Amino acid sequence: MFYKLEHRVSSNMPSQLKVSVGQYSDKGRKQINQDFHGVYIPEEPQLTSKGIAIALADGISSSDVGQVASQATVTGFLDDYFCTSETWSVKKSAQRVLTATNSWLYSQTQQGQYHYDKDRGYVCTLSAMIIKSTTAHIFHLGDTRIYRLRDNTLEQLTKDHRLWVSQDKSYLSRAMGINAHLEIDYESLPVAKGDTFLMTTDGIYDYINSRFMINAIQRHDNDLDTAAKNIAEEAYQQGSDDNLTVQIIRVDELPCQNADEIHQQLTELPFPPLLEARMVFDGYTIIRQLYVSSRSHVYLAVDIESDIQVVIKIPSIDLRGDAAYLERFLMEEWIARRINSAHVLKPCAITRQRNYLYVVTEYIEGQTLTQWMTDNPKPEIETVREIVEQIARGLRAFHRLEMLHQDLRPENIMIDSKGTVKIIDFGSTKVAGLDEITTPIDRANLLGTAQYTAPEYLLGESGTPRSDLFSLGIITYQMLTGKLPYGAEVAKSTTIAAQKKLKYISLYDDECEIPLWIDETLKKAVCPNPSKRYEELSEFIFDLRNPNKEFLNKARPPLIDRNPVVFWKSVSFVLLIIVAILSV
Repeated sequence: MFYKLEHRVSSNMPSQLKVSVGQYSDKGRKQINQDFHGVYIPEEPQLTSKGIAIALADGISSSDVGQVASQATVTGFLDDYFCTSETWSVKKSAQRVLTATNSWLYSQTQQGQYHYDKDRGYVCTLSAMIIKSTTAHIFHLGDTRIYRLRDNTLEQLTKDHRLWVSQDKSYLSRAMGINAHLEIDYESLPVAKGDTFLMTTDGIYDYINSRFMINAIQRHDNDLDTAAKNIAEEAYQQGSDDNLTVQIIRVDELPCQNADEIHQQLTELPFPPLLEARMVFDGYTIIRQLYVSSRSHVYLAVDIESDIQVVIKIPSIDLRGDAAYLERFLMEEWIARRINSAHVLKPCAITRQRNYLYVVTEYIEGQTLTQWMTDNPKPEIETVREIVEQIARGLRAFHRLEMLHQDLRPENIMIDSKGTVKIIDFGSTKVAGLDEITTPIDRANLLGTAQYTAPEYLLGESGTPRSDLFSLGIITYQMLTGKLPYGAEVAKSTTIAAQKKLKYISLYDDECEIPLWIDETLKKAVCPNPSKRYEELSEFIFDLRNPNKEFLNKARPPLIDRNPVVFWKSVSFVLLIIVAILSV
């Protein structure tokens, strides 16, 4: 039993991923075939953004519904994986899909007549693989197997989850549907052109050796279906009493564009000229220039068709020959179109063909958080909470899609005339799903502004949602005090030793109206060690409103911690008085 959907790519596109597939399955000496297998080869753009999916499942023989479990697992995986967001990593997408399928299988068993006998329920093994760009991602539980044939050697890539209690008796220790909680092996490995992957059930590998399988694949390298059938037939001849399923996947082409090709694709549209007030440009009337930076030129304009004010951003004149810059420039609109949040800048709908390379977004009538802090040097705590909570909602929209903003700072936050807070500028945003796609373009990890950048970035480490939390904590501290919790020292701390010496400047002093527990909340949010920060943004937001019992039990910090300068001035003054008294 199998599921197969292929969209063959045209031969004039050599830079795409291309594979050859051979499959065969038979019930063998069993009454029914409880194996199920499939492959899905999508068209572009999913071929690049999601890859190719292959899956093989084997229903347990003690169950009358094993074939239902294996079919549901394979079809669910192949269908639902390609419905997940292209911003997600392969691992997250696949695990989400498999977790949902596992829950369904387990619930079916619990609701049926065999809820006390899991060996007769909706249970199956699974080996699945996603080949995306130049990487193979393997997901496995049970005793189906995945091998890789390279350099005339067959290497087993999966580990059998079978527990042997005697020489001739064993049972599965892990399988789909066997438990409510899914524990699945995951591995990623680089793929080379010519690599051949072999996926089989135990009815195959228990009865024939590696050399026969290698010879069959090499003998029928132009007809992998025949190779798969020969392997299954040999296992049958050798006495296999189980179902027989074989899948063979050979990597024929890998994505391999050079930077010049990509630059040409990015610049298929001509670059726009510098715009001026009252100019009519591509259906827009330019009102005025909003600002110019090293990264872009930004203008306020009116859409002539809808009479709506919009913002037009065009590429920097100086960076139009930089492919990496152009990729990031175009990525900003791509990111914005995938985030649905009232607290994230929204792109404008494309209603007509563009004749130039530019980005159009909504116009936010308001001010940046930088200007707001200048106008409100001593804000109420509740006002700060409301702003921070809105920023956090915007960040969570990024994090749900496995995106990191990486450049959260007051200049990248707008407050409109109605008080709605929006995150803008996605030039440094990191997208997990896109980072898995190999490209010759140098995707340097662009750091944000130094004083808001999480310390782990300065060590060359990858960011996490806790890195964005650090930036939000710095902003919250700055809104309350007008200062930074470590001054300018974070930007200078490029080693672990230097970061351990960073000392948080408590915002609590004798005249401060901010409760001690809020100071402790901020201290935890901006801790240099990411593992000691809050795990979730929601925890930080909750503690900003609700006194954490752990923080309430802490004593008021001594003066030397709260204000070292005042402490030493006081000590010096006391010593001066003592010296004066002794000298009389």
